[in-house]
Amino acid sequence: MDTEPRTPSHAGTDAANPEERAVYVTGRLALLVGVGVVPVVLLSAAAGGSAPVAWAAAGGWMLVCGLLAALDVSRAAAPGAVRVSRTAPARTRQGVPVQTALTLDNTGSRELRGLVRDAWEPTAGAPPDRLRVDVPAGERRTYQVPLIPRRRGERRTGFVVVRARGPLGLAGRQARIDAPGAVRVLPPFDSRRHLPSRIARLRELDGNTSVQVRGQGTEFDSLREYVRGDDVRSIDWRATARARTTMLRTWRPERDRHVVIVVDTGRTSAGRVGDETRLDAAMETTLLLAALADRAGDNVHVVLFDRVVRGRVSGVRGSALLPALVDTMASVEPTLIDTDWDAALAQAAVFTTRPSLVVLLTALDVAAASRGLLGALPTLTARTRVVVASVTDAGLPALAAERATSDDVWLAASVERTLLDADRLSAAIGRLGADALAAGPAELPPRVAHRYLELKAAGLL
Repeated sequence: MDTEPRTPSHAGTDAANPEERAVYVTGRLALLVGVGVVPVVLLSAAAGGSAPVAWAAAGGWMLVCGLLAALDVSRAAAPGAVRVSRTAPARTRQGVPVQTALTLDNTGSRELRGLVRDAWEPTAGAPPDRLRVDVPAGERRTYQVPLIPRRRGERRTGFVVVRARGPLGLAGRQARIDAPGAVRVLPPFDSRRHLPSRIARLRELDGNTSVQVRGQGTEFDSLREYVRGDDVRSIDWRATARARTTMLRTWRPERDRHVVIVVDTGRTSAGRVGDETRLDAAMETTLLLAALADRAGDNVHVVLFDRVVRGRVSGVRGSALLPALVDTMASVEPTLIDTDWDAALAQAAVFTTRPSLVVLLTALDVAAASRGLLGALPTLTARTRVVVASVTDAGLPALAAERATSDDVWLAASVERTLLDADRLSAAIGRLGADALAAGPAELPPRVAHRYLELKAAGLL
């Protein structure tokens, strides 16, 4: 998931389209015009000269400046003679600094001095400053363009603009040169910091420490001698008789269960909570739960769905699971349509022919959008265990408490209604046989992982 080695990307053409070439002037030319025109006019007026003479002198000075600018343009390097190529990593994670590079090959006969702007998308996080370049004739130079991607998906650039300044610095030539490139930005997976503690707990449940559990979903692991404090219900009396010492059966949670994660990509997933969307928080939850379930030996299936499948990962285990997940999630964005929950739960039902857990990641504070979920949920809870998890805004209770102004009162009323809807929906989901979890973006991933471990510990999964 970290930044991959950089590989050459698409190379630019060695010439710009005619309509994309232009001449530009610098602030130095404006300063030169002002330095000459203003004194001429002021001195002519102070000497009592006529206005036509003063303006004629000023016009003459401007003509001289124009000729100097034209000379400067003629002596500037031809930007269309520059060949542009770039190197960029194929993938990186959101928020992780990454280096890309532009290589300029000056095939012209004059030295290229000037500026280059690389046209990355704003969310790619390229620096706003233009690159100052100096490439001698017949040589090439490479310049670094650092990126700090602020959004998932394909972050692209289509071209660079090369400005070749003349020797006087008054004017020059510029051209747009096609040089497409892209970096695939993966979800950040910040919740990975919770993984070591959850894996340690999983090892306890798996019998690697002295903690042993037994439930409906556990299987026999091994025999060991009884020690004070063990559950006497786990004593194996036949083995005790054979060994002439008290022997205890140990149990471990069953493996090879199916954990199905359905991520809602409908319109409610576009809502922002803090600095990210609900969909981003759902992806963080998915990655943490998937990594934990895979370590537990369970089969993980992930479906991103609204009315059609936006992404699916199934049948992948071990070290290949997380790369497959982040690569699938990278380009998925919320869609402004209501989710078809009958179809979504039908997708989940495909994987629930064996004992399993289904986790639905959606919003539970929009009553109108949740009617379809409540109507379709009983068909799923009748055959498997279901957890419905939602991202909430931790700042809502504070807004509900504000009463200083009339605007605060209206806002508080709206927040109270939202919180009331969320409580009612959670209660309705509980009555339908599913577990409802709600937490902020940072708290939801570990909370869902903790619930998964609770089910394992209780022998319910």
